[in-house]
Amino acid sequence: MSEGKIIEYIDQRKIVTAVCLRDKASKLQLVTSSNHEASIPPKRALLVSSISLPLTSSREELVRELKAIEKKRLELMERVSVHELWELTHEENEAFSFADLAELAFGNHITDDHISALMRALFADRIYFKLKDNCFVPHSPEKVEQAAKAIEAAEQREREISQGGWFLKELINGRIPEDPPLREKIVEVLAQLALYGEDAPDVKLGKEMLSRAGIKDIAQAYNLLVTLKVWDEDENLDLHRLHIRTEFTEPVLEEAERIAQGEPDFSGREDLTGLPIFTIDGPFTRDFDDALSLEPTDRGYRLGIHITDVTPFIKPDSPLDREAFARASSIYLPVTQIPMLPPNLSNNALSLVKDAERLAVTLFYDFDTNLDLVGYRFSLTVVRVEKQRTYDEVNEMYLEDPLLVVLYQLTQTLRQKRAMNGAMLIPLPEIHFTFDGQSRPRVALIDQDTPSRVMVSECMILYNWLAARFAAETGVPILYRGQESPQERLSFDGSHYIHYVFQQRRKIRPLSIDTVPQPHSGIGVDAYTNATSPLRRYMDLLVQRQILSGLTSKKPVYTEPRMKEMGISVQQTLKDIAVMKRNQIRYWVLRYLAERIGERLPALVFQKLRSKYLVILTDLLFVAELPLVSMRELSPGEQITVTVKRSGPRADILILELAS
Repeated sequence: MSEGKIIEYIDQRKIVTAVCLRDKASKLQLVTSSNHEASIPPKRALLVSSISLPLTSSREELVRELKAIEKKRLELMERVSVHELWELTHEENEAFSFADLAELAFGNHITDDHISALMRALFADRIYFKLKDNCFVPHSPEKVEQAAKAIEAAEQREREISQGGWFLKELINGRIPEDPPLREKIVEVLAQLALYGEDAPDVKLGKEMLSRAGIKDIAQAYNLLVTLKVWDEDENLDLHRLHIRTEFTEPVLEEAERIAQGEPDFSGREDLTGLPIFTIDGPFTRDFDDALSLEPTDRGYRLGIHITDVTPFIKPDSPLDREAFARASSIYLPVTQIPMLPPNLSNNALSLVKDAERLAVTLFYDFDTNLDLVGYRFSLTVVRVEKQRTYDEVNEMYLEDPLLVVLYQLTQTLRQKRAMNGAMLIPLPEIHFTFDGQSRPRVALIDQDTPSRVMVSECMILYNWLAARFAAETGVPILYRGQESPQERLSFDGSHYIHYVFQQRRKIRPLSIDTVPQPHSGIGVDAYTNATSPLRRYMDLLVQRQILSGLTSKKPVYTEPRMKEMGISVQQTLKDIAVMKRNQIRYWVLRYLAERIGERLPALVFQKLRSKYLVILTDLLFVAELPLVSMRELSPGEQITVTVKRSGPRADILILELAS
């Protein structure tokens, strides 16, 4: 019988000291040192004392005696060196009773208190021994190392949860606490939750931190990062998700500075510095990689399309080249511009800025007075831009400048020829954002079909088309862009142009990049590449390197397999960038609409679905959802007015209703 005996057992990973009040069949009725009653099966008892306490004593006296015994055992526990015991026993590869190990620890004269102290020490440590069938088995050295690492990791995790919970609780209560030692880890976990939600690598750790702070919704992680000023209120999360670099490393900047300070080699190039060369760009453009010239000839005119030559400066596989390859393209977002090359190169040393001599790869395009092609050639040149004009300036003056009149006529003719070859000429304005002092967005639609923009776009298309033909004819491997014919060509009846364009664009097939020339149906040419923006697109830089090898009769820098391999990588990066740009435009449109709750907006019905309509907000060229309207059927192409009920850019929510 165990009545009166001191019983020790494990409860919630702790050793409990108790006295048995009653031993009834399969249960021991106990009172613990904390004056709680418990009932356990006999097999849960780790240690049953050899002495008994008098059950005639009052409960208070029993508890007092238990506490004294427990205190003594805890004091003895401090004398146990678990590591020394393990060193003495682990090579014997056997299980040891509590008493055997207690004798090793304390000597031959042991009591229940010594055995309990030994048991407590080994149970508390858990690195060197495991408890099995009321015995302790030494771990192997490998197990000891694993256990030590596991305990260290568990302790570190608890520190992270504890400090994170405290830090975040202070934060949500309006107190900015002193930074804890683990601030960097806390911020990292919050960022994971904000970016990936339930798919975050440390989602469990993050949830426990938030839970300790009394926060249940993991979406609050974003707001906490804004409060900490780690992120801006309008933070572009795709930049983080896609790991897009916004800064340049020190080796890249050092290489860029050496290039910027160096002297270009002008030898062996055709000198065009006497030509009246000009650029046409937006008013805020700084990376000028293309320029134009037009001069009379005996038979008509010579169009010069001059593209900055970056190949002598950016060497293959240099730090600068590897960085440009990783970025694939400059990125132009509503509030951010991320250049492919450092600004001291893209905006200055390699840019076709006014009055500076620059290296270029020039396309000469000769045509007669009937605007028919006489001949063309590519040449390595030295150019100097005389004038830098904006689109608006050219739109105002092109009819007064005889050469610009000819250039406009030529580009219109080139455009018509492309249309006859099946080009999809369905331009729409481009949405443009500006911001006031409080970062509130303003929206404008920029016409892409003005005379000046047509001039530039047609000249760039001409250059890219003929560069593709030159590469194909000379056998130089490059990356070609292609596009199959659309699934369907819709007819335009003269009304609802925006609705027609949106419908037709749904029928267009995706672009492809390959080392084999193929037709580009959207542009209406038999071969096409990208070679006109080597400061802004890595594909153009690759093609320019290859074109130069064809012009100089040197071995191409890249083989066809290597070009194909690089093209695949570049194409994936460009797809990621395109998704981010779409997401950013959508975010800022919703941000713009969030300040226009209750306003009426013109719209076109785009499509009817099962439970809603898709409509086009015509002032924004933005597709949105509209609930089905009871008692009224809307038709595709119908002009309507909608009211903004709610817009949440961060939650990606837009609720519209049909205006009455």
